[in-house]
Amino acid sequence: MTDSEILSLMKRSPQQGHRALFEEYYSYVYAISVNILRGYGSPEDVEECVIDSFAAVINNVSGEALKPFIGAVTRNKALNMRRGLAGGLGKSISIDSDEFGELPSAERLEQSVENSERTALILRRIKELGEPDSTIIIQKYYYERNAKEIGRLTGMSSAAVRMRCSRAVKKLRSLLSDPDKGEIL
Repeated sequence: MTDSEILSLMKRSPQQGHRALFEEYYSYVYAISVNILRGYGSPEDVEECVIDSFAAVINNVSGEALKPFIGAVTRNKALNMRRGLAGGLGKSISIDSDEFGELPSAERLEQSVENSERTALILRRIKELGEPDSTIIIQKYYYERNAKEIGRLTGMSSAAVRMRCSRAVKKLRSLLSDPDKGEIL
């Protein structure tokens, strides 16, 4: 079922529309929730995040493109839940307890910091591309949309999207390997 069909069904029969939305996007929402909450919460926390995400989507749905909206809502709900779970909310665990787990190694921590810095650098460089190139790159590589879908979002033909994407990737590659900026990936 397409997004527009789901939206029109939600207008005609909210209960059936909500069910169609849930059936179409449950796996997507669950996957995002699991990936973000892995290592922080229980399966019940993941299910709670999924339910909260659908409730927020249903109460705030607008527009034609549901997938990016649902993805953003779910990501935000999961990150908020992870922050709450990571804070421990006053819960104490004995160091001898099985729940304590292993302390992260310095090597993994270093790798995590390096990956975060690399991601921040890439996002800065993508923003430097300007519009519509930055939108095309984000839609293609983050949301995994094809040229036809991106073309509908940007008002461009799919051929123009493919050409701009190709040029933007080349420009991004040169921005990321520019020794004058002191940042080489």
